[in-house]
Amino acid sequence: MNGQLAGLPATGLSKNSVGLGLRSSHIDQILQQRPEVPWFEVLMENHTARGGLIADQLAAVREHYPISLHCLGMSIGGVDPLNMDYLATLKWMIKQYQPVQVSDHLCFTRYGKHQFNDLLPIPLTTESFQHIGSRIKQIQDYLGIRILIENVSSYLQFEASEMNEAEFLSELVSETGCGILLDINNAYVNEFNHGYSAKAFIDTLPIDSVGEVHLAGYEDKSDYLIDAHNNRVTDPVWALFEYYLQYAKGAPVLIEWDNDIPEFSVLLDEAEKAERIISRTSESRFPGSVRTDVPGKCATC
Repeated sequence: MNGQLAGLPATGLSKNSVGLGLRSSHIDQILQQRPEVPWFEVLMENHTARGGLIADQLAAVREHYPISLHCLGMSIGGVDPLNMDYLATLKWMIKQYQPVQVSDHLCFTRYGKHQFNDLLPIPLTTESFQHIGSRIKQIQDYLGIRILIENVSSYLQFEASEMNEAEFLSELVSETGCGILLDINNAYVNEFNHGYSAKAFIDTLPIDSVGEVHLAGYEDKSDYLIDAHNNRVTDPVWALFEYYLQYAKGAPVLIEWDNDIPEFSVLLDEAEKAERIISRTSESRFPGSVRTDVPGKCATC
């Protein structure tokens, strides 16, 4: 499994290229103005129609831009049988739109045939690992690609958990060959909500397996943070992004904004800020240098 879809360029998305989430309110502007955006991420659930305006719009966007498909409904951590109708639709979309990458979350979204509109956390146990690893292998075998698994924000923790999320993801990469979608905002939200260091989270991941990075804004509820995707990226998340860049090879970066959608110019402004941070971090790195606080992490590899 090499993670490339049949017929796609071997290069895929350029490392550290900053893409935007495709939202319906911006599509007409994108098609008319053709902004210089390297790629767009598409929420699968919003574009499953096999005809009509939605399908035509996505086809038109895909004609001019690479896309990735971001899924909410694989329910990788669920105990119900895999939803093969859902996966069949995804497989059709892969063939139809040739996305560069496909991703979902380390969570469950379905139980007892009920679909939840949330990304629900799982206990991080050996039993869960064996169950989820098997499901990822089935999904990848069926789709014929490597998928990326995203770390999620959470608002509770399980006493039964035997490892932290970064350790769990690292083992999944080793066991299944999947990649990681590193959501830096989620890592910071979990640090605030649960006290687990977001830097330690990043340091624990097999960083070469990060195939995409998400940046987003949270909603501050004073006692806790909600991963609401309805604000600009905050200063602590930008700082954590810069920390990641100090030793990462680089991966495509997404500005993620799902609620209270602003003008398209606001998203472009956030992308430009990410590009400035990438450029500044790149200029500050020296060939062959190694961060001493993270053994084995090469600053230029």
